[in-house]
Amino acid sequence: MSGLQTADSYARDRPRPPPVRFRVHESKSQARSRNLAFSNVAASARGWQKRQFSLWPGTAERQRAKDTADFSSALITAATEQELQQVVLTRLAATFGACGALLALVDNGRLRVSTDAGIALWEVATTHGLPLNHPSPIPEAIRTGKPQFILGREDYMSRWPHGAGFPRIGRLGCDYAGTITPLSEAGNPPLGAWAMAYGKGYQPSLDEQTLMSTLADLAGQALKRIRSRQARVELATALQQTMLPTLPQHLPGLEVAARYRPCHGGLDIGGDWYDAFVMPGGSIALEIGDAQGHDVNAAALMGQVRLFMRAIADEERNPATVLTRTNELVLTTAPARFASCSLLHIDPRNGQVTGASAGHVPILCARRDGSHTVRQLPGGPVLGVVPDTDYREETFTLDKDIALVLVTDGVVEGPGLTLEAGLERVGTLAGAAIRDGLNAEETADRILDSAVAVDHLDDVAVLVIRRT
Repeated sequence: MSGLQTADSYARDRPRPPPVRFRVHESKSQARSRNLAFSNVAASARGWQKRQFSLWPGTAERQRAKDTADFSSALITAATEQELQQVVLTRLAATFGACGALLALVDNGRLRVSTDAGIALWEVATTHGLPLNHPSPIPEAIRTGKPQFILGREDYMSRWPHGAGFPRIGRLGCDYAGTITPLSEAGNPPLGAWAMAYGKGYQPSLDEQTLMSTLADLAGQALKRIRSRQARVELATALQQTMLPTLPQHLPGLEVAARYRPCHGGLDIGGDWYDAFVMPGGSIALEIGDAQGHDVNAAALMGQVRLFMRAIADEERNPATVLTRTNELVLTTAPARFASCSLLHIDPRNGQVTGASAGHVPILCARRDGSHTVRQLPGGPVLGVVPDTDYREETFTLDKDIALVLVTDGVVEGPGLTLEAGLERVGTLAGAAIRDGLNAEETADRILDSAVAVDHLDDVAVLVIRRT
């Protein structure tokens, strides 16, 4: 992220400022040069304000309106804390004519600070990690919900006489002013604040103060939305992970590998699942499916369907009957949701496979010579939609030089990727993996990595089955 720093990354490999050393012998011309360099620091800090006055009033007002509108729109559309941080630190100082800005977010009761290019992180390093009860300007603004306006070092020292804890002022002398605006009002959970540095004596007008508070409140709302959504995602992820089974370490006569990954960026959760278990009589049941939705309800439905199918499979040997009875249960318990599924019963002794599908994507048969075929299992519609459905099934033989590949739609469909093209891509990958001598685990990894590389928008699951 160009121009942005975080305190954690800075602490690892921050460039240390060179130690200050005074020369014993210094000519008058050298002293003048040194003094001029320090003067230039103050001049650059006032540069934004000078440029504002150089604009015609109408031009400045139009530019301010455009910057504000762009800033607001970017805050509203930020999807992650990282995006929100980037929006603030690339737009805040420019919108208000400041020479630098920092963002301090509350994380477990302490400040997590990042800065833009106008403020070096070493200048505010002492602020990172401060508790909210620390007697300094930024924690006080966050704690009380009241903005702070600091006119210069003298003003700062008179209000916080314990020392130069606000490094931008304390370290660089009397040439800077600062504004600190909390992201939440008093009485609400503290979220953080942003701060800006200006030339000495600067004090924002009442209109500017109102605009600062309005945009800070908008940033606070965006942060609450992002964190609330992330909490829901983490809950759904935990729920789904507890429901996804750990495959048996040994399935007699079969080599089975399963993979699952949530959708792009981990920002959503879906209802994809897989399962494998030994049935009475020695046959092995394998299933893969996708419950509708991307939320906690989808994960819950996924768990229900998987448990239904396990319970029914203990009594019913035919996959079609298992799907028929599961469909009726889903209609009764989750009438507003549906799920697709493929179910196989495999006899590892002779390779006989009986399979049925409830509206799920076709399965793939990858061969040792590198070729593959697509097999559409018979069956019926997705589970939970049409009552009194009698699902159908078929039987075929799984030879030892063939691998069965079962996937969810996120693996074979996506932006610009049709189902037919996706099946062809996965079949080609699986055929090449079998030809190259890869085992089921390695084949599943190759398929999953390829799906993720295509910028998948849905969660994905893969199940690879071979006879041993």
